[in-house]
Amino acid sequence: MTVQTYSYNQDAALFAHFCAKEFQYKCGASHSTRIADPLIEKLEALYGALDCSKIIVNSGYRCESHDKAVGGSGSGQHTKWTAADVVCYDASGSVISSKRVCCAAQDLGFPGIANINAKYQLTHLDVRSDGTYYGDETKGTSSVTTYFYAYFGIAKSATTDAFASVKVNSIDVSQHQGAIDWDKVHASGKVDFVMIHAGYGKESSQIDAQFETNYAACKRLGIPCGAYWYSYTTTAAEAKQEAKVCLSALSGKTFAYPIAYDIEETKSQKAADTIAAAFCGALEEAGYYAMIYSYKSMLDSSFSDSVKQRYDIWVAQWASNCTYSGNYGIWQYNSTGSIPGIDGDVDLDCANMDYPALLEATGLNGFYASSTAQADTDSADTLQQILAHVSSIDEKKG
Repeated sequence: MTVQTYSYNQDAALFAHFCAKEFQYKCGASHSTRIADPLIEKLEALYGALDCSKIIVNSGYRCESHDKAVGGSGSGQHTKWTAADVVCYDASGSVISSKRVCCAAQDLGFPGIANINAKYQLTHLDVRSDGTYYGDETKGTSSVTTYFYAYFGIAKSATTDAFASVKVNSIDVSQHQGAIDWDKVHASGKVDFVMIHAGYGKESSQIDAQFETNYAACKRLGIPCGAYWYSYTTTAAEAKQEAKVCLSALSGKTFAYPIAYDIEETKSQKAADTIAAAFCGALEEAGYYAMIYSYKSMLDSSFSDSVKQRYDIWVAQWASNCTYSGNYGIWQYNSTGSIPGIDGDVDLDCANMDYPALLEATGLNGFYASSTAQADTDSADTLQQILAHVSSIDEKKG
């Protein structure tokens, strides 16, 4: 690829929206700057694709010592003139989420893309010539996805905003709803997916009496579903036992939405963190995508930030707006909903992540075992990809 060299502090224009000085060393030395032409070309294209008011280059060309000083290897893409860490701004001057930037950069063919921080403000982009890296550096430097739209739960549409958040409607049900007329539920058009109560506690006798029936009906009608398990424990050992019974209920089934651990009993932060990690960790080891369900007030007071960033959150706040300040995938906004086919009240929820695409792409929640398409690939490589994804969740999530 063509590489241009500019003297230190040279302010030469690079296309319409960038200049050479933006990419120069930030180590304090008076080095000249080298920039690969394809990098500038793609950054200029990104400017237009996101309708940016500006793109700030936080880091461009680095010498070996500076690259190491900021946590790099000393031989990465920044030292090869092919990379830039950027912050993109929309027309109002607000930062564009790195989630959107990653998706747009993927569409434009950047071979190296990564979210850099948990606030989703800074994005690494490069034009490497030795393969593809689609990463999330809040989880380390290993490649973590092959498709950013699924990874970040963003819908791609040719007719509306290409980055419109997914908003799909749900109910969560248990044996307390009794026998549900699922044909009426489906025909109502009000339910896009269902979170089904699988059970509670640590005994096999505590599996929800309607779980099998509700799951079978959703499968028959093509209603995507997830599941949740209510916690009654205060110790890691008992949480692992709850996970064991839950896994027995899930066995042989496929879920397009996460498996949630429902923690509502008042606990200290240490206890809440401990049992959440024990239960969710056991599910992840078994190949399931785990999340935590709780009320906003309890999420605010009883869980550490590290646990809330580590697992997806299903937040319960019965209000017109969700004011939970952390990231969440599902919001339970009403406990007195009415749906045809269900007698009495039912909880109403909505999701803002494309979980079906994410779980199919990663092979979790039973998709790997049931997918004939996966069987056509090299089984060892596919298994390693799934194991790598499960391992990467150890540093999840921002």
